[in-house]
Amino acid sequence: MLPTGITVQDEQGRFLLVNDAAAAQLGMAAGQPGMLPSKQLDDRRDLGLELLRAGRAVVAEECATGRHGKQVFLTAHRPVRIADRNLLLSSSADISEQKAVEDHLFRSAYFDELTDLPMRRVIEHRAESLIQRDGPRNRFALAFLDIDNFKHINDYYGHAIGDALLIEVAKRLGLDLRETDMLSRISGDEFMLLLNPIQSEQEVSEYIQATLRRLKAPFFIEGSEIFASTSIGVSLFPDHGRSYGALRQNADIAMYRVKNDGKGAAAFFDASMEREALARMKVEQSLRLAILEKRFCCAFQSKVDIRTREIKGIEALVRLRDDGGVIQAPGTFVNLAVELGLIDELAHLVLAEIVKSIDLINETFGPSTSISINVAARQACNPEFMRSFAQALEATGFPRRFMIEVTEDAFVAKTKFQAEILPIFRKLGVGISIDDFGIGYSSLSALADITADEIKIDRSFITDIHLRPRSQGILRAIESLSEALGMTVIAEGIETFEELAYLQAATKIRFAQGFYFSRPVFLDELKPAAPFASEARVSLASRPPQENRQAYSRPAGYRR
Repeated sequence: MLPTGITVQDEQGRFLLVNDAAAAQLGMAAGQPGMLPSKQLDDRRDLGLELLRAGRAVVAEECATGRHGKQVFLTAHRPVRIADRNLLLSSSADISEQKAVEDHLFRSAYFDELTDLPMRRVIEHRAESLIQRDGPRNRFALAFLDIDNFKHINDYYGHAIGDALLIEVAKRLGLDLRETDMLSRISGDEFMLLLNPIQSEQEVSEYIQATLRRLKAPFFIEGSEIFASTSIGVSLFPDHGRSYGALRQNADIAMYRVKNDGKGAAAFFDASMEREALARMKVEQSLRLAILEKRFCCAFQSKVDIRTREIKGIEALVRLRDDGGVIQAPGTFVNLAVELGLIDELAHLVLAEIVKSIDLINETFGPSTSISINVAARQACNPEFMRSFAQALEATGFPRRFMIEVTEDAFVAKTKFQAEILPIFRKLGVGISIDDFGIGYSSLSALADITADEIKIDRSFITDIHLRPRSQGILRAIESLSEALGMTVIAEGIETFEELAYLQAATKIRFAQGFYFSRPVFLDELKPAAPFASEARVSLASRPPQENRQAYSRPAGYRR
């Protein structure tokens, strides 16, 4: 009646005793050890005879396949001598459930649940084993692959389709792999490919190019046709490193070179990339230190009523003072701050600077002017940050003064911005502006649902507008669209009298921003001239056009 299978076998291979549990395990009828031969029974008999001849005990795992599927038994075999007879006493415990749990834990630890590919530690162990076993005699390649703009795909189509895309990408990457190669998913949209062995860089290049061509073909997922490119960086052993860590880092560096050069391609590592990476790391460290030491400051540029020359509002533009005290334009650090996840803290620093200087802002630009703050699309789609920023705006005591500027991507993507985030700011009375309109991923159906207060037309449509009939047509269309949606239009980047004159004569646009009216000014510059600020605002309307153009011409070498 024991649940453990018990058998006793003699030197001729006969089973003298088989209990019910053992009979079930070995595919025998209980009480009839000579009947119904099975593979399990034959294997047990052969093993028993071998152990009896050797006179040794063994504990081993045995696998059997029966009507209950695959089962695993832990079996102990022990030779005994009874009444001058050599017998083998065997006991088998069913450990199938335990082995299933172990297998599940093993796969959870070492294999990706979504794609069923090995995880980072598996390919790392494989590469290190190749290095230790064969050394420099054996050449192999390590390729780092990253899906371009995967976050945008996730935001637009949703995470379910994003996951399905990862599975399909993994399938295409796995085509034509040899048994000695390995493909691994090491993080969200990143894969690692080990090609072993290789004969030359040319051989690897041809394989990688074929892989890129496969990945550029569209993916058809749940009725959607999705195009997804991949950036690939490649390092070779031993040419580009003699450890897995060095090879992976150098492949990563090469991949980021591809990202910076336009994405959707492949590059092999070289020494110049390492120098660039070190320079970038220095900039990163400097940026982190600047945030820690609060070396950021704000410049303010006016939004002007082009009919009355009155200041309607101001836009806060973040600037960085480097170690030498030189002011750095945002193009040198904003994208990096977004990439490093530091942009949220930067936005709060800008708001704190505004609150600290609100008296001087009121004295300079007027107490009723709106104050615009730029929010990156990635921030706008992050409910956690936007809720904290809304709380910070409310804590100022004057949230209705503020206007949040976001690009159209935040509205068009399938995110929670429209449904969950916008109502929070609406409740506070904070205005919403669509920044750089016309250069993002516009969707008329999505724009129809937007409840923004303001559209800022990108300067690419405004530059030399009086000389570009096609741009004039686009400008009229945007103006009509904005009027239909009940939004105020701001023309960005006015730099010449001719551009202003065209807007005044040929459009209904009331408001504009640009160097023609004022360069971005720092509050420190205005402190000595604070009593003159009010007079300066009024004098804009009375100056003749040519004088105004000369007085507010763009400083040489300035980049917005």
